[in-house]
Amino acid sequence: MPPIQIAAAGDAALLVSVPQVIDVQLNAWCVAFGEEITQRYGAAVRDAVVGYASVTVYFDPLLVDPAWLERELYDVAAAIPVVALRSGPIVDVPVLYGGEMGPDIEDVARFGGCGAADVIAWHTAVTYRVYLVGFVPGFAYLATVDPRIAAPRRATPRVAVPSGSVAIAGGQTGIYPDVTPGGWNIIGRTPLVPFDPARPTPCAFMPGDQVRFRSVDATEFAAAWSERVR
Repeated sequence: MPPIQIAAAGDAALLVSVPQVIDVQLNAWCVAFGEEITQRYGAAVRDAVVGYASVTVYFDPLLVDPAWLERELYDVAAAIPVVALRSGPIVDVPVLYGGEMGPDIEDVARFGGCGAADVIAWHTAVTYRVYLVGFVPGFAYLATVDPRIAAPRRATPRVAVPSGSVAIAGGQTGIYPDVTPGGWNIIGRTPLVPFDPARPTPCAFMPGDQVRFRSVDATEFAAAWSERVR
């Protein structure tokens, strides 16, 4: 069991925190802890939302005593000392890199002292872990980006990032599921739909999943985009 702290997050949630680092083993513990909480307490817990190094446990303050729940959370944490890494299926993400679809790829290349082709090669060489899903529905935070292309956020965010944009910010990469403001470096676009409320499982990615990006040409991208369902 990692060292944990539990603190109130308003009157209807408790924040369970482990050491604040991006660490695959700590995140795996958080995933297991969140799953155990939702399975063990059912309706007493509205949701357990996994972060990089935390789990926020939501409850109804009219029905649940937060002091009781805090004691229960400590007991559950003590019962999950070691967690085996979950190796789910790898989600394949086709990407058309550069050009209109990746307007920031040259900036990332300059950061890395390399060419756009190197950015693509290094971005597609990694199997990424989904650490958490947040910001907007379906936005998965994936790590860890090759440090050679781990360019920081843009100084000035965009007002509207196109849906499907694949982007980098420091050691993280992700896919914008819908048109939204954003300050990450856009290096390409995918026809994959990260979030669709009409699907049985709306989110294409869940914490603990694995993701691989695959470079495609304009023809393959256009064919896949024409079949894109929202």
